[in-house]
Amino acid sequence: MGSSVPSSVARSLPLAFAAGAAIGVLGGMIGLGGAEFRLPLLIGLFGFIALQAVIVNKAMSLIVVLTALPARLLAIPLADVTSQWAVVANLLAGSLVGAWVGAAWATKMRSATLYKVLAALLVLIAAALATSHLGPLGTLNLSPVVRLIAGLVAGVLIGAVAALMGVAGGELLIPTIVLLYGIDIKLAGSLSLAVSLPTMLVAFARYSQDASFQILRDNKTFVLTMTGGSIAGTLLGGLLLGLVPAVVIVPLLVALLLASAVKVWRHR
Repeated sequence: MGSSVPSSVARSLPLAFAAGAAIGVLGGMIGLGGAEFRLPLLIGLFGFIALQAVIVNKAMSLIVVLTALPARLLAIPLADVTSQWAVVANLLAGSLVGAWVGAAWATKMRSATLYKVLAALLVLIAAALATSHLGPLGTLNLSPVVRLIAGLVAGVLIGAVAALMGVAGGELLIPTIVLLYGIDIKLAGSLSLAVSLPTMLVAFARYSQDASFQILRDNKTFVLTMTGGSIAGTLLGGLLLGLVPAVVIVPLLVALLLASAVKVWRHR
């Protein structure tokens, strides 16, 4: 498996910054980091093969999430987050396992298979995005024991998906937190960060054991440039939050994810 992108693309630092910024703006306008939209570009535009794209995306997502933490803590008091430690612990107990398993699967899959898996997961994210932003989310009426088990299972699945795609997983975590625990969606966003950060670190640690991890060292400048664009775009998108109604922006983003899924599925 190769460990570098074509030199003509690797030198396209302005394009990398612009692409990261555009994705950041789109995601930031609805409160997301945009990693799901970045993944298809890493494959289709910048020439990374499947596993390399996932590892690069994971590294960028980790940095973007870290930079988002201070702003999120200013918006939601830390005491509100810590008061829901049981929710975080419940999901983490599953997501940490799922992250390790998902990263291990990705390193062992044939590229052709991983492209198909990534395409299917892009469709899943599109469905989750539409569900969580275009209609009210209720709360499932579950007993404490059933809720605990459901949280563990959901955590494993979300951790695996996030590891396989190189994303934070907020698009799946937030609706899960609302549905299972009846928590306000704004607080759910902060709790999702508390779950996703340790989960991402576990997946990152597993990927670091694979030879393909060399892709980060070979393309360090590219990764930092696109990450910088993503952070700048996310901050700008956050300032534009609510300027474009969700009923307008979300269908466009869903359509973009579905189109990306088709392209990734057909990728050779």
